[in-house]
Amino acid sequence: MERPGLLEKGQKITVTEGVLPSNYYYTIDPSLAMSANIPFRDRLKSREGTVVDIQENPRGFYVLAEFDE
Repeated sequence: MERPGLLEKGQKITVTEGVLPSNYYYTIDPSLAMSANIPFRDRLKSREGTVVDIQENPRGFYVLAEFDE
């Protein structure tokens, strides 16, 4: 996530799955944040989750989300 205030703890989110030749990646709709590349074996089964934490560091804001799986 690039800017603070786009998401809040406890907020319900939906993600869109993207596919690369050897990984998946996820985008929090509507394009609020993007995941790192995720190996095929760790693919998400659920597309709806909840924001658990938002952490700030020198590289930006990191969103930790929880999914029912």
